[in-house]
Amino acid sequence: MSNNLTVLAERRVSFMFMGEYNHTIDAKNRLIIPSKFREALGDEFVVTKGLDGCLFVYDNKEWSSFEEKLRSLPLTNKDARTFVRFFLAGAASVEVDKQGRVLIPSVLKEFAGINKEVTLIGVASRIEIWSKERWEGESAYEDMESIAEHMSELGLGI
Repeated sequence: MSNNLTVLAERRVSFMFMGEYNHTIDAKNRLIIPSKFREALGDEFVVTKGLDGCLFVYDNKEWSSFEEKLRSLPLTNKDARTFVRFFLAGAASVEVDKQGRVLIPSVLKEFAGINKEVTLIGVASRIEIWSKERWEGESAYEDMESIAEHMSELGLGI
């Protein structure tokens, strides 16, 4: 492996997605992925339904890890079956074109309520794609004090 490929491979392993970017989706359902995100995602990655009414984006390595966790859930548990269906039925592998765009499947676009304006946010190991309207409603952070208190219960202290 050349030095450049080694650096890129190491970067993908340790990359943390962060930041907020606003874009528009065109009439053909194509969305420009910010260059900082594209560098870590590569030319092909997975988009699926997310929680809170957004879409989740995973690089292939992170998606494989998530798939393994889904496979380990017990088939005898109804909630587990529903959870697996939710993420896998809507999942799509997408490829970046020469202009840095991906085609967002119509079913995912409708699920997330995306019309034209989109906000992409980096959330550690994944990216979230939001309709700009939904994101503005979700990102008010009015109850952050209360949320921060509950995070200590999960072992995260600030």
